[in-house]
This record gives sequence, structure tokens and C-alpha cells, in this order.
Amino acid sequence: MDLVLRVPHMPRAGETMLGQSLSQVPGGKGGNQAVSCARQGAAVSLLSCVGEDAYAEQLLAGLVADHIDVQHVQRSARDATGVAVISVDDSAQNQIVVVPGANLRLQVTEPVLRPLLQDADYVVLQFETPLQEVDQALRSARAVGCKTVLNPSPVQPLPDAWWPAIDVLVVNEAEATQLSGSPVDSPATAAQAARWLQAKGAGQVVVTLGSQGAVCCDTNTAAGVEAPAHWHRAPQVQAVDTTAAGDTFLGALTVQLASGASLDLATQWAIRAAGICVTRAGAQPSIPFHAEVATRTEASPWSPV
Repeated sequence: MDLVLRVPHMPRAGETMLGQSLSQVPGGKGGNQAVSCARQGAAVSLLSCVGEDAYAEQLLAGLVADHIDVQHVQRSARDATGVAVISVDDSAQNQIVVVPGANLRLQVTEPVLRPLLQDADYVVLQFETPLQEVDQALRSARAVGCKTVLNPSPVQPLPDAWWPAIDVLVVNEAEATQLSGSPVDSPATAAQAARWLQAKGAGQVVVTLGSQGAVCCDTNTAAGVEAPAHWHRAPQVQAVDTTAAGDTFLGALTVQLASGASLDLATQWAIRAAGICVTRAGAQPSIPFHAEVATRTEASPWSPV
């Protein structure tokens, strides 16, 4: 669950300020990504863990309303449902502190995973759940031929054995910087980081750049020829809240790839979806439906980098 504080600016160390509002909004990376996939038209099953509290009931009710299969969502009597405290300032930028709570109690077993993955085109993974469960999902997906999408957020170093199991890696500037060890603040540096991540073993790589758009690098050709990196620009919008932009992008990208779109076309579509998302307040309430994205027909300029 997201607890969202609206503030005039981000407080400095030692500063006390008056907030403008406090709201409670359904969120969480896994939940947001599931909602984004579902609203783009995919059949979605969610594996996660929540507490036995009011937040859990509200979150599950919202997921069911989006036609998401929650039968594999586990319940923990020991921990509260995970919470994110999010500050959003007048420029629509945010700072987020996550208290994982019951998220860290998730236990993924092969008998549960295998039938789900056998019926799935893609599995989407992120780091608000225990890394050993992410590892299990990566290995199980590899075994049954299900493609993997990894969003390593909150960012942590990746074990070397994971890299070849990642079909699609999606990171923002900060995550790309931490993983590659080099500053990422422009399309050119994003392309350099993407190449570094591919050299580690990842397949397709997308680096999101906020209002600058995103850089995508496809996998190399069978002949070993390096695929070009492309910078896709974002439409200019009046941003209200960027909290769910990355999760919206990830879900839209994944569903487009599962539908057979190229990485470039999927990236363009995902940028449009995120562009709609940031014009609205709140995490899951801001995530657009497929039909809304389809109405956005503005040109999506791109260039090699």
C-alpha cells in the first residue's frame, strides 16, 4: 500500500515542513506491474505475499477488479502488508521508502511455479520480493521456456549466474548507473550502460530516462553483429505524479513483446503508456488501459545512439 505525501519540495536533512496532503493508494511494484499488464489486455497471475490486515483486503480487491488471478497470493500472520511512503513534490518528482513487510515472506515452490510458467509467455520479476525467490523463478522459467523480464528495483547487485537467464532487462537511470558503475544521465550514456549490461549476458535491454524517453538495445543477430541502440523520445506532458511511470512502462512493454511487437515498437508503446500515467495522481489509479494508449497517435521520434 502506498502512503503518498504531497510536499512543496523534498525536505532537506533536518528540515521540518508542512505537507499539503496525505493519501492512501494501492501500489507496490509487483501489484503495479500486474495491473499494467492486465490493463493492456494480458491474462495475469500474481505471486506475492501480504499480511492479514485491512491493507491486504483493499489491495486484493483492487487486483480482482482488474481481473488478475490472485489465488497464489500468500498471507502472512507474522508481518504486515508491505507499505511504501512516497513523497511527491510540486515538480511531480518523488522519493520512495519501502517497508517490505510480508513481501519478504514470499515462498515460491516448483510445484506452484511450473504450471503457471508453462502456460505463460513472460514472467515479470522485481526486487521487492526475496532474491532467492527471484532466483527460483528465473531457473524455473528457463527450464520451461518462459521468457523473463527483470526490473532489478530496489537495485541490488545481480549474481553472475542470473545474467544469461534474463531475456529482457528494464532499468532506470539510477539502476543502470549502480549496475554498470558508470553515470547514466543521457541517451548516449544509457546506450553505453545497456551495452555493458548485455556484455554481462542480458538479452534485450531498455534504459528508461524519465522525460527524455528511453534507450533500447535489441539482442545481437545470429551472425554476431551488434544490434543498434535506439533512443525513443517521450511526448511532452504536464506531469502530476511519476510514481507508477516505471511500472506502467514495464507492463506495457511486456504485453507488446508478448503480442509479437519488435523491441522498438514495444518501447514506443510503453513510453506512450507512461506518458499518460504521469498526468494522473496515485500509483494503480494512474495506470492506463490499452484503449487509452491506442488513442495516442502522436509521432514517436527516435534516433540511433
